Amino acid sequence: MLSESEAITKLIDFLDENFYEATQRIYETKGRLIVTGIGKSAIIAQKMVATFNSTGTPSMFLHASEAIHGDLGMIQNEDIIICISKSGNSPEIKVLVPLLKRFGNTLIAITGNITSFLAKGSDYVLNTTVDTEACPINLAPTNSTTAQLVMGDALAVCLMEMRDFKPEDFAVYHPGGALGKKLLLRVKDMIEHSLKPMVAPETSVKKVIFEISEKRLGVTAVIDNDKIIGIITDGDIRRMLNDRDTIADLTAKDIMSKNPKLVSSETMAVDALNILEDFSITQLIVSDNGEYKGVLHLHDILKEGIV
Repeated sequence: MLSESEAITKLIDFLDENFYEATQRIYETKGRLIVTGIGKSAIIAQKMVATFNSTGTPSMFLHASEAIHGDLGMIQNEDIIICISKSGNSPEIKVLVPLLKRFGNTLIAITGNITSFLAKGSDYVLNTTVDTEACPINLAPTNSTTAQLVMGDALAVCLMEMRDFKPEDFAVYHPGGALGKKLLLRVKDMIEHSLKPMVAPETSVKKVIFEISEKRLGVTAVIDNDKIIGIITDGDIRRMLNDRDTIADLTAKDIMSKNPKLVSSETMAVDALNILEDFSITQLIVSDNGEYKGVLHLHDILKEGIV
Protein backbone atom coordinates (compact mmCIF):
# COMPACT_ATOMS: atom_id res chain seq x y z
CA MET A 1 0.00 0.00 0.00
CA LEU A 2 2.81 2.38 0.87
CA SER A 3 4.54 1.54 -2.41
CA GLU A 4 1.42 2.35 -4.43
CA SER A 5 0.73 5.55 -2.50
CA GLU A 6 4.28 6.75 -3.12
CA ALA A 7 3.95 5.92 -6.81
CA ILE A 8 0.82 8.00 -7.28
CA THR A 9 2.22 10.88 -5.22
CA LYS A 10 5.00 11.20 -7.80
CA LEU A 11 2.39 11.69 -10.54
CA ILE A 12 1.92 15.25 -9.34
CA ASP A 13 5.35 16.12 -10.73
CA PHE A 14 4.26 14.84 -14.17
CA LEU A 15 1.29 17.19 -14.52
CA ASP A 16 2.11 19.70 -17.24
CA GLU A 17 0.63 21.48 -20.25
CA ASN A 18 -0.28 18.12 -21.73
CA PHE A 19 -2.71 17.46 -18.89
CA TYR A 20 -4.17 20.96 -19.08
CA GLU A 21 -4.62 20.94 -22.87
CA ALA A 22 -5.95 17.36 -22.97
CA THR A 23 -8.57 18.21 -20.35
CA GLN A 24 -9.53 21.35 -22.26
CA ARG A 25 -9.93 19.38 -25.51
CA ILE A 26 -12.17 16.82 -23.82
CA TYR A 27 -14.25 19.61 -22.27
CA GLU A 28 -14.70 21.41 -25.55
CA THR A 29 -15.45 18.46 -27.81
CA LYS A 30 -18.96 17.83 -29.09
CA GLY A 31 -18.09 14.17 -29.51
CA ARG A 32 -17.55 11.38 -27.02
CA LEU A 33 -14.52 10.16 -25.13
CA ILE A 34 -13.32 6.74 -26.34
CA VAL A 35 -11.03 4.96 -23.87
CA THR A 36 -9.01 1.98 -25.07
CA GLY A 37 -6.37 -0.39 -23.78
CA ILE A 38 -5.42 -4.05 -23.58
CA GLY A 39 -4.83 -6.45 -20.70
CA LYS A 40 -4.92 -4.84 -17.27
CA SER A 41 -5.00 -1.42 -18.92
CA ALA A 42 -8.28 -2.39 -20.59
CA ILE A 43 -9.80 -3.05 -17.17
CA ILE A 44 -8.64 0.38 -15.99
CA ALA A 45 -10.11 1.85 -19.17
CA GLN A 46 -13.50 0.34 -18.35
CA LYS A 47 -13.44 1.88 -14.89
CA MET A 48 -12.51 5.27 -16.37
CA VAL A 49 -15.44 5.04 -18.79
CA ALA A 50 -17.79 4.29 -15.90
CA THR A 51 -16.50 7.31 -13.97
CA PHE A 52 -16.63 9.66 -16.95
CA ASN A 53 -20.18 8.62 -17.86
CA SER A 54 -21.44 9.09 -14.32
CA THR A 55 -19.90 12.54 -14.04
CA GLY A 56 -21.14 14.10 -17.25
CA THR A 57 -18.56 13.09 -19.87
CA PRO A 58 -20.13 10.73 -22.45
CA SER A 59 -17.67 7.87 -22.90
CA MET A 60 -17.27 4.45 -24.49
CA PHE A 61 -14.82 1.61 -23.99
CA LEU A 62 -12.95 0.21 -26.98
CA HIS A 63 -10.88 -2.94 -26.50
CA ALA A 64 -7.60 -2.48 -28.35
CA SER A 65 -7.54 -5.96 -29.85
CA GLU A 66 -11.21 -5.85 -30.91
CA ALA A 67 -10.71 -2.43 -32.49
CA ILE A 68 -8.82 -3.87 -35.44
CA HIS A 69 -11.55 -6.46 -36.02
CA GLY A 70 -14.43 -4.07 -36.65
CA ASP A 71 -14.93 -2.07 -33.46
CA LEU A 72 -13.15 0.94 -34.93
CA GLY A 73 -16.54 1.63 -36.48
CA MET A 74 -17.74 3.07 -33.17
CA ILE A 75 -15.39 6.07 -33.49
CA GLN A 76 -17.02 9.22 -34.85
CA ASN A 77 -15.41 12.35 -36.28
CA GLU A 78 -15.39 14.53 -33.15
CA ASP A 79 -14.60 11.79 -30.65
CA ILE A 80 -11.46 12.05 -28.56
CA ILE A 81 -9.51 8.89 -27.83
CA ILE A 82 -7.55 7.98 -24.70
CA CYS A 83 -5.20 5.04 -25.15
CA ILE A 84 -3.79 3.43 -22.01
CA SER A 85 -0.62 1.34 -22.02
CA LYS A 86 2.21 1.00 -19.52
CA SER A 87 4.88 0.24 -22.11
CA GLY A 88 3.25 1.96 -25.07
CA ASN A 89 5.02 -0.57 -27.29
CA SER A 90 2.82 -3.67 -27.25
CA PRO A 91 2.06 -5.22 -30.67
CA GLU A 92 -1.62 -4.34 -30.44
CA ILE A 93 -0.82 -0.69 -29.67
CA LYS A 94 1.60 -0.47 -32.58
CA VAL A 95 -1.12 -1.69 -34.92
CA LEU A 96 -3.86 0.45 -33.38
CA VAL A 97 -2.20 3.88 -33.13
CA PRO A 98 -1.69 4.44 -36.90
CA LEU A 99 -5.30 3.38 -37.51
CA LEU A 100 -6.57 5.83 -34.91
CA LYS A 101 -4.48 8.65 -36.36
CA ARG A 102 -5.84 7.88 -39.82
CA PHE A 103 -9.29 9.01 -38.63
CA GLY A 104 -7.86 12.38 -37.57
CA ASN A 105 -9.20 12.16 -33.99
CA THR A 106 -7.32 13.70 -31.08
CA LEU A 107 -5.32 10.94 -29.36
CA ILE A 108 -4.33 11.16 -25.69
CA ALA A 109 -1.81 8.66 -24.33
CA ILE A 110 -1.72 7.53 -20.73
CA THR A 111 1.56 5.67 -20.55
CA GLY A 112 4.50 4.88 -18.33
CA ASN A 113 6.94 5.28 -21.21
CA ILE A 114 7.06 8.78 -22.68
CA THR A 115 9.45 7.71 -25.48
CA SER A 116 7.23 4.83 -26.59
CA PHE A 117 5.51 4.28 -29.92
CA LEU A 118 2.21 5.32 -28.34
CA ALA A 119 3.64 8.49 -26.82
CA LYS A 120 5.29 9.58 -30.06
CA GLY A 121 2.09 9.01 -32.01
CA SER A 122 -0.21 10.87 -29.63
CA ASP A 123 -1.28 14.50 -29.51
CA TYR A 124 -1.00 14.65 -25.72
CA VAL A 125 0.92 12.43 -23.32
CA LEU A 126 -0.11 11.93 -19.68
CA ASN A 127 2.90 10.46 -17.92
CA THR A 128 2.16 7.60 -15.48
CA THR A 129 5.72 6.36 -15.07
CA VAL A 130 6.41 4.34 -11.91
CA ASP A 131 9.84 3.34 -10.61
CA THR A 132 8.81 -0.23 -9.76
CA GLU A 133 5.73 -2.35 -9.28
CA ALA A 134 4.57 -3.29 -5.81
CA CYS A 135 4.72 -6.89 -7.02
CA PRO A 136 7.66 -8.67 -5.28
CA ILE A 137 9.07 -9.75 -8.64
CA ASN A 138 8.37 -6.36 -10.24
CA LEU A 139 6.21 -7.83 -12.97
CA ALA A 140 2.49 -7.87 -12.14
CA PRO A 141 0.85 -4.49 -12.90
CA THR A 142 0.18 -2.94 -9.49
CA ASN A 143 1.70 0.51 -9.05
CA SER A 144 1.38 1.13 -12.80
CA THR A 145 -2.34 0.33 -13.02
CA THR A 146 -3.04 2.35 -9.89
CA ALA A 147 -1.22 5.30 -11.47
CA GLN A 148 -3.36 4.93 -14.61
CA LEU A 149 -6.51 4.83 -12.52
CA VAL A 150 -5.55 7.94 -10.57
CA MET A 151 -4.73 9.85 -13.75
CA GLY A 152 -8.16 8.98 -15.10
CA ASP A 153 -9.80 10.12 -11.87
CA ALA A 154 -7.85 13.38 -12.06
CA LEU A 155 -9.22 14.01 -15.54
CA ALA A 156 -12.77 13.20 -14.44
CA VAL A 157 -12.60 15.47 -11.39
CA CYS A 158 -11.16 18.37 -13.37
CA LEU A 159 -13.92 17.98 -15.95
CA MET A 160 -16.49 18.03 -13.15
CA GLU A 161 -15.03 21.27 -11.88
CA MET A 162 -15.04 22.79 -15.36
CA ARG A 163 -18.70 21.81 -15.86
CA ASP A 164 -19.69 23.01 -12.40
CA PHE A 165 -21.11 19.53 -11.88
CA LYS A 166 -23.48 19.53 -8.90
CA PRO A 167 -25.09 16.81 -6.74
CA GLU A 168 -28.32 17.27 -8.70
CA ASP A 169 -26.44 16.48 -11.91
CA PHE A 170 -24.88 13.43 -10.30
CA ALA A 171 -28.34 12.23 -9.30
CA VAL A 172 -29.50 12.31 -12.92
CA TYR A 173 -26.94 9.61 -13.75
CA HIS A 174 -27.55 7.63 -10.55
CA PRO A 175 -31.35 7.35 -10.22
CA GLY A 176 -31.29 3.85 -8.78
CA GLY A 177 -30.22 2.54 -5.40
CA ALA A 178 -29.65 4.34 -2.13
CA LEU A 179 -27.46 7.03 -3.66
CA GLY A 180 -30.00 8.02 -6.27
CA LYS A 181 -32.81 8.06 -3.75
CA LYS A 182 -30.87 10.29 -1.38
CA LEU A 183 -30.39 12.80 -4.17
CA LEU A 184 -33.79 12.52 -5.87
CA LEU A 185 -36.49 11.15 -3.56
CA ARG A 186 -38.93 13.71 -2.17
CA VAL A 187 -41.59 13.47 0.51
CA LYS A 188 -44.36 13.58 -2.11
CA ASP A 189 -42.99 10.39 -3.67
CA MET A 190 -43.60 8.50 -0.42
CA ILE A 191 -47.06 9.79 0.55
CA GLU A 192 -48.71 9.73 -2.86
CA HIS A 193 -50.85 6.69 -2.02
CA SER A 194 -50.81 6.88 1.77
CA LEU A 195 -53.87 7.45 3.96
CA LYS A 196 -54.58 10.82 5.59
CA PRO A 197 -55.66 10.33 9.20
CA MET A 198 -57.54 13.37 10.51
CA VAL A 199 -60.01 14.32 13.22
CA ALA A 200 -61.81 17.49 14.25
CA PRO A 201 -60.98 19.24 17.54
CA GLU A 202 -64.29 18.06 19.08
CA THR A 203 -63.82 14.42 18.10
CA SER A 204 -64.06 12.07 21.08
CA VAL A 205 -60.89 10.33 22.18
CA LYS A 206 -62.51 6.98 21.43
CA LYS A 207 -62.97 8.00 17.79
CA VAL A 208 -59.44 9.41 17.75
CA ILE A 209 -58.15 5.98 18.75
CA PHE A 210 -60.23 4.37 15.99
CA GLU A 211 -58.82 6.80 13.42
CA ILE A 212 -55.22 6.15 14.45
CA SER A 213 -55.78 2.38 14.44
CA GLU A 214 -57.63 2.34 11.11
CA LYS A 215 -55.06 4.43 9.20
CA ARG A 216 -52.16 2.47 10.74
CA LEU A 217 -49.72 5.38 10.85
CA GLY A 218 -49.59 5.78 14.63
CA VAL A 219 -50.78 9.36 14.38
CA THR A 220 -53.59 11.64 13.29
CA ALA A 221 -53.71 15.30 12.40
CA VAL A 222 -56.24 17.56 14.10
CA ILE A 223 -57.93 19.74 11.47
CA ASP A 224 -60.11 22.78 12.14
CA ASN A 225 -61.58 24.70 9.18
CA ASP A 226 -59.06 23.05 6.87
CA LYS A 227 -56.19 24.23 9.10
CA ILE A 228 -53.77 21.94 10.90
CA ILE A 229 -53.95 22.86 14.58
CA GLY A 230 -52.36 19.83 16.20
CA ILE A 231 -51.28 16.22 16.15
CA ILE A 232 -52.11 13.19 18.27
CA THR A 233 -49.77 10.21 18.32
CA ASP A 234 -50.26 6.77 19.78
CA GLY A 235 -47.75 7.89 22.41
CA ASP A 236 -50.09 10.73 23.41
CA ILE A 237 -52.88 8.15 23.79
CA ARG A 238 -50.77 5.92 26.04
CA ARG A 239 -49.71 8.81 28.24
CA MET A 240 -53.31 9.98 28.56
CA LEU A 241 -54.49 6.51 29.60
CA ASN A 242 -51.78 6.38 32.25
CA ASP A 243 -52.90 9.70 33.70
CA ARG A 244 -56.70 9.25 33.67
CA ASP A 245 -59.25 6.68 34.77
CA THR A 246 -61.89 7.80 32.27
CA ILE A 247 -61.77 9.31 28.80
CA ALA A 248 -65.48 9.84 28.27
CA ASP A 249 -65.30 13.62 28.57
CA LEU A 250 -62.12 14.14 26.55
CA THR A 251 -61.85 15.34 22.94
CA ALA A 252 -59.03 15.61 20.45
CA LYS A 253 -58.19 19.19 21.34
CA ASP A 254 -57.68 18.18 25.00
CA ILE A 255 -54.85 15.78 24.28
CA MET A 256 -53.34 17.03 21.02
CA SER A 257 -49.85 18.49 20.71
CA LYS A 258 -49.96 21.96 19.21
CA ASN A 259 -47.54 23.26 16.56
CA PRO A 260 -46.59 19.88 15.08
CA LYS A 261 -43.48 19.56 12.95
CA LEU A 262 -44.41 20.17 9.32
CA VAL A 263 -42.66 19.55 6.01
CA SER A 264 -43.75 20.33 2.48
CA SER A 265 -44.28 17.61 -0.09
CA GLU A 266 -41.28 18.99 -2.02
CA THR A 267 -38.89 18.39 0.90
CA MET A 268 -36.09 15.95 0.08
CA ALA A 269 -36.57 12.62 1.83
CA VAL A 270 -33.10 12.77 3.34
CA ASP A 271 -33.87 16.22 4.83
CA ALA A 272 -37.11 14.89 6.30
CA LEU A 273 -35.12 12.05 7.84
CA ASN A 274 -32.77 14.57 9.46
CA ILE A 275 -35.75 16.37 11.03
CA LEU A 276 -37.10 13.09 12.41
CA GLU A 277 -33.70 12.29 13.92
CA ASP A 278 -33.13 15.78 15.29
CA PHE A 279 -36.44 15.78 17.20
CA SER A 280 -36.48 12.04 17.99
CA ILE A 281 -39.90 11.59 16.39
CA THR A 282 -41.24 9.04 13.92
CA GLN A 283 -43.89 11.02 12.01
CA LEU A 284 -44.13 14.34 10.20
CA ILE A 285 -47.24 16.14 9.02
CA VAL A 286 -46.97 17.04 5.33
CA SER A 287 -48.46 20.40 4.44
CA ASP A 288 -48.29 22.59 1.34
CA ASN A 289 -49.20 26.22 2.02
CA GLY A 290 -51.38 25.14 4.91
CA GLU A 291 -53.10 22.33 2.99
CA TYR A 292 -52.91 18.96 4.73
CA LYS A 293 -51.31 16.41 2.40
CA GLY A 294 -50.72 13.45 4.66
CA VAL A 295 -48.29 11.88 7.10
CA LEU A 296 -44.70 10.83 6.49
CA HIS A 297 -43.62 7.97 8.73
CA LEU A 298 -40.04 6.99 9.48
CA HIS A 299 -40.88 3.52 8.16
CA ASP A 300 -41.66 5.04 4.75
CA ILE A 301 -38.08 6.31 4.54
CA LEU A 302 -36.57 3.09 5.86
CA LYS A 303 -38.47 1.06 3.24
CA GLU A 304 -36.85 3.13 0.51
CA GLY A 305 -33.44 2.02 1.76
CA ILE A 306 -31.75 5.43 1.84
CA VAL A 307 -30.31 4.78 5.33
